[in-house]
Amino acid sequence: MAKDHHENLMSDFSDTEYTSNERQPSNYSPLQSFILAKGDQKHYQQQYGDMYFLRLAMLKPSVEEIAADAWEGAEIAGETVRRVERVLDVRQGEFCWVAGTVYRDMPLKPNILDDISKDHWISAPPPRVKYISQSGQDQTMLEDESGRLRLIGNMLQTTMLVTGCVVAMMGTENANGDFEVVDIKVPDLPRQPQRWEREDSDAALANGSGKSKSKIEGRPAGGKVAILSGLEINGDEADILAIDLLMEFLLGEACNQNTQQDVGSISRLIIAGNSIKEATLLAPRDEPSDKKASKKYGYDSAAYNPAPTAHLDNFLATLLPSIPITILPGESDPANVSLPQQPIHPAMFPRSRNYASVPGAEEAGWFDSVTNPWEGDIDGWRMMGNGGQPINDVFKYVEGDERLEMMESLLRWRCGAPTAPDTLCKCKTANPRGFGKKTDVFHVAGCYPFQDKDQFVIEECPHVYFVGNQPRFETSVIEGPAGQMVRLIAVPIFRETGEIVILDTETLDVEVIRFSVDE
Repeated sequence: MAKDHHENLMSDFSDTEYTSNERQPSNYSPLQSFILAKGDQKHYQQQYGDMYFLRLAMLKPSVEEIAADAWEGAEIAGETVRRVERVLDVRQGEFCWVAGTVYRDMPLKPNILDDISKDHWISAPPPRVKYISQSGQDQTMLEDESGRLRLIGNMLQTTMLVTGCVVAMMGTENANGDFEVVDIKVPDLPRQPQRWEREDSDAALANGSGKSKSKIEGRPAGGKVAILSGLEINGDEADILAIDLLMEFLLGEACNQNTQQDVGSISRLIIAGNSIKEATLLAPRDEPSDKKASKKYGYDSAAYNPAPTAHLDNFLATLLPSIPITILPGESDPANVSLPQQPIHPAMFPRSRNYASVPGAEEAGWFDSVTNPWEGDIDGWRMMGNGGQPINDVFKYVEGDERLEMMESLLRWRCGAPTAPDTLCKCKTANPRGFGKKTDVFHVAGCYPFQDKDQFVIEECPHVYFVGNQPRFETSVIEGPAGQMVRLIAVPIFRETGEIVILDTETLDVEVIRFSVDE
């Protein structure tokens, strides 16, 4: 981009009068879907098994309705397929269908019970790329409150299934007690809200279906939204050159006047996780040989490196006077590990927090630190996204690397994090006692143990679904049974690709802009 306009950047002064460009306003209305209770109201003593029962109770009616429409009165080999209430009601030799929760029994999956039963003084095992066993030991089961049923059949090889998704299976039980699957149904996409429904439901309903892109009278034309992920700032000066190019582009400083008008149409920046690289300790300082070093136990604050957080805060504070920012935490960011990750604390942004809303305010500020996952409305469209952990975990269950197919499956399962808390967890190593070189190994559960409602169940279909920190940019549009249209966006890691995604909120078309530094 710089090579195309170098003659404009290096030209002499002239008397030409330039018009000032204004940033396109952003109509932004976030939802508080994943905010957890504060203080004493947040408990971790309860069992995670309740989450699966809640999920099954919420999704079973939907998947049974779809299955009944498809299989009611169907005949196979002269036998009418019947519905059974529970998996243990399946009878050998009878064609039937039943709904339940999938469980993948995979020996290579991490098992926290096995780790607890072993010696605590061991090193953490390296993370596996895939949980799939090459020896064929993996098993797929269907379970509900009554028990489990082992599944077999070619249908399982062609259908993406992971632990935690709710489905309906049609088939028959064989002599070995296995259920031979003939067909599978999923809950599919839920109802999709109309554009501007939250702002003006009457006008939205009069405007037609949610997939319509026509502008409602009285509503301004939408702008564009820039989405990026994986800044992975580590504090090194040489590391921030590409980030400086990005910053100058978003501010309209590294382009000519025509490009500045395009940049001015970008009404909001969304940062989808991993803004800071994994924490690294500072190198130990040399102590005088005649000075006796004090023995430290536990956390050493002198080893904390504040440079990455300071660089991120400076980056955000430079942009914020010009463009509003929504930032989601990621796996490596200073936020709680388990999903839903809560907003990064304002104390981490001493400069940028001046643009945030005051605590308790109903409207979001110019700088909005949000949860991961997150959902909200931008220019009337329902958007939902996360930092990439749910998709990265589903990747370990399946063959291949079709990220868009995984994203589509999550929406059709109506569950934003189906593998939580079974395998969506983070293994940590630490030496809290300060003794020797041995380390403690402990696991952090993948999500909060919900008791009243599984907040990962998708109750309204988004118009845009983005996932951060993916290996490459990909996008597609999927359609639901009731005409729902969803734009899927796999957002690449900026540190590795130098790419950001630009979403047009009028057409929902996307483009990619790449920043590179020649060595």
